[in-house]
Amino acid sequence: MAASASQAPPGAAARAVVRRSSVRGQILDALRAALANGELRPGEVYSAPALGERFGVSATPVREAMQQLTLESAVEVVPNRGFRVLQRGARELAELAEVRALIEVPVLLRLADTVPVERWSALRPLAEATVRVASSGSRAGYAESDRAFHHAMLSLSGNEQLVRIAGDLHRRSQWPPLGVAGRAPRAGLLSDAADHMALLDAFIARDTDRLQVLVQRHFDPTG
Repeated sequence: MAASASQAPPGAAARAVVRRSSVRGQILDALRAALANGELRPGEVYSAPALGERFGVSATPVREAMQQLTLESAVEVVPNRGFRVLQRGARELAELAEVRALIEVPVLLRLADTVPVERWSALRPLAEATVRVASSGSRAGYAESDRAFHHAMLSLSGNEQLVRIAGDLHRRSQWPPLGVAGRAPRAGLLSDAADHMALLDAFIARDTDRLQVLVQRHFDPTG
């Protein structure tokens, strides 16, 4: 006998939740990429139904993803209209860079003396990936590979809370301020990726003096 509408097969509810969570996660990733690329422009208002149509999904997972982006200070709710993309000005980006430096720089310098060389060497494929993506000029692609490299470095600390907080700050710092979208970022991305390779070389060589200079430069918002 077929199950009644009120008696879903065992595990059906769990599968539905997983599928819904998966769609929401995919939409969230897509929206973050659109922010990083400047496809979602600062100051513009976007409705959940319109974005849902763009991504081929209903408005519900878009709204849920946008609510997460409000928590990340990427968008704000505009009643009866949708969500406005917030502008990140130079001052806010500089403040984010300063906070990231306060968190990451001392941790990385401490890890330089405690993490075995072979564990730093194992991160080279991630650093090389940032160089390859930087060469393509893809801002969204670089944002992802850049976060992966920094996440791997900080994970060597074993401090999950630090990794989570630093990752959130890193993501917020990758959304460009007004006017950046449309300008070719390739040169800046290549410079940043080159820093990753240089950082690894310094870690492997145990060159703390060179490392001090590199980490400070890497987090300098004016660099």
